[in-house]
Amino acid sequence: MSKVKKHPTSQRLNKLMFSISLLFGGLGLLLAIICFILGLKNLAYFHLSSIVIYIYCAYLSKLGRTYYSRIIFFILINLVITITASYTGRAGSVEYLFLYSLALPFSVFSFKTEKIYVYFFSCLSGMLWIILAIKDFKLFTNTPIDAEIASTYIYPFSVVSLFTLVVVQLVYFSILGTKYYAVIHIKKQEALEASLAKSKFLSTMSHEIRTPLNAVIGLSHILGDNNPREDQIDNIEALNYSGKTLLSLLNNVLDFSKMQLSTIELDNIPTDLSANIKQLSKIHDASCVRKGISLNIEVEDHLPHVYIDVVRFTQVINNLLSNAIKFTDEGSISLIIRKLKQTKSNIHLHIEIKDTGIGIHKDKQKQIWEAFAQESNTTNRIYGGTGLGLPIVKSILTVMGTKVKISSKVEDGSRFYFTLKLKIADQEIIDNESFKKVYNFTGKRVLLVDDNLINVMVGKQILEKEKLKVTVAHDGLTAVNKVKEQDFDIILMDIQMPVMDGYNATKEIRKVNPTVPILALSANVFAEVKDKIDECGMNGFIFKPFTPKDLLIQIEKFTSN
Repeated sequence: MSKVKKHPTSQRLNKLMFSISLLFGGLGLLLAIICFILGLKNLAYFHLSSIVIYIYCAYLSKLGRTYYSRIIFFILINLVITITASYTGRAGSVEYLFLYSLALPFSVFSFKTEKIYVYFFSCLSGMLWIILAIKDFKLFTNTPIDAEIASTYIYPFSVVSLFTLVVVQLVYFSILGTKYYAVIHIKKQEALEASLAKSKFLSTMSHEIRTPLNAVIGLSHILGDNNPREDQIDNIEALNYSGKTLLSLLNNVLDFSKMQLSTIELDNIPTDLSANIKQLSKIHDASCVRKGISLNIEVEDHLPHVYIDVVRFTQVINNLLSNAIKFTDEGSISLIIRKLKQTKSNIHLHIEIKDTGIGIHKDKQKQIWEAFAQESNTTNRIYGGTGLGLPIVKSILTVMGTKVKISSKVEDGSRFYFTLKLKIADQEIIDNESFKKVYNFTGKRVLLVDDNLINVMVGKQILEKEKLKVTVAHDGLTAVNKVKEQDFDIILMDIQMPVMDGYNATKEIRKVNPTVPILALSANVFAEVKDKIDECGMNGFIFKPFTPKDLLIQIEKFTSN
């Protein structure tokens, strides 16, 4: 015996068809009894035979063969309504059950994948109704029952049956909807818990990596600022480059996480793009030299200073250049910036990064913009990477009001390009920015609270070089005791420390000294940390790793009064 083909259907649909088949079987039994009472034996035997078919449909649904049970069921109910209406005539109003059979296909067939069945069975019900009306309800018999008998016995049955079927259907879908939204609520809670776990992991990872990174970047800055010997300069630059590369990788992971939860906020400041690009070229020159490829920088002369989020712009160019270098083994990388149009207040720039690398298959050029995706597993094994660089580039440029485009052929390199419309910076602001900042911290006392000895060493050197008097505490409790013993002009407070963390230490300090400025030195960049910083009474925060300029500007801001 050949096996019946089993079409994939949902458990919900199996249960629905099982219930409807049994319900119609029950209605068929009632109608058969009424027909026997009225002496309509042929119609009664027909309804008894239909019950067997309804039960068979329920059986098929129970087995999961709902595809066949639905086809048989809809053919049967249309035939039952048509034959019964022929016997009872217009007075019995059985044809109004076609309203139910017209709507039911929309509930039991997928409008996306089974649209043809929805249309067919709905149209079949409508056509049979029309044919009945044209034939004056004499389609299967020319001797319908007396109109008065039909209106007395069959009409109430028809109305009650239609009302029952509609109510049962509504109740069923209400219960189904309640269960569905209950499942959604559970899934939502699970997703929130998973998101919190991810945030906690990223928060911990961020802190653990950024803390030593702060030392690496800070020490390389101090070494480079202390007139190193010529033979030490390359080593210091390599150390600084490695730190910034690791920071860029960490920022990509964290930025991707933040982009999933909220939009990017831009901080547009007056920027000299030409000088910025020169710094970028220094970062990537070493990688190109190691691979034996050339890095060409073509920036149009005399570009004006513009307002731009230089950190985000640098992140975009860094990611595109890193990608180009990674996938190019011979030839060259080119960064091109040229002016398209300039008015008194705005400038339009064309920015392009092209390479002579392995290229990208045309059918894979959409995939590379997806998170954690690369062109192939082979690409990942050979070249490495997280697959986050290009999605972040796309997100940042979208917020900047532009779209990155790609032109690439396999073994013939790739070209990424976009245009930016930027506001030209005021000359007065540019002149003010060009002066070297001079700080007047003479006599100012700083309490540096940090449990990491290397970070303390770096911080002390940066602060003492600007004539600040530095006192160190290695945990929150020690910091509280030192505040009780002497006055400070500002406190730089780490967050995660032994004995007492930065939040609790700040709360205790506020009981002793409610006015001293307290700045958080945090390696955690997540919003919940910012909220806690505000709640405990801190005045601001500086994220690790920080540059000496950022730190000193914040100290000047809070100690100038």
